[in-house]
Amino acid sequence: MANAESRSPVNKALFVRLRAKPGKEADVEAFLRDGLAAVMEEPDTTTWYALRFGHDDFAIFDTFPGDAGRLAHLAGKVGRALVAKTPELLDGLPKIEDAQVLAYKLTDQSGEVRD
Repeated sequence: MANAESRSPVNKALFVRLRAKPGKEADVEAFLRDGLAAVMEEPDTTTWYALRFGHDDFAIFDTFPGDAGRLAHLAGKVGRALVAKTPELLDGLPKIEDAQVLAYKLTDQSGEVRD
């Protein structure tokens, strides 16, 4: 597996489900949007998505070339900020799931999406 990780920019992933506390939905959205700048500084975070599924239902999905990048991301600025902000913003703990990427398509564009 180590050889596959070293050849591919995408091998590992994280899916983090977040539920906002009542009245904190806009704050969670702002937190996720603001996280983009920190993630852009992480060389081993291949892709990063901040998602909103409904009124209070959010998630983060990101990919990495291997376990080292995934662990570095979890210990990085957004991971530390999420731990610090959980009691204030979230209804319960974030649900963090590790995954192995089976297939992917990448482009050379990234950035912030505004309505």
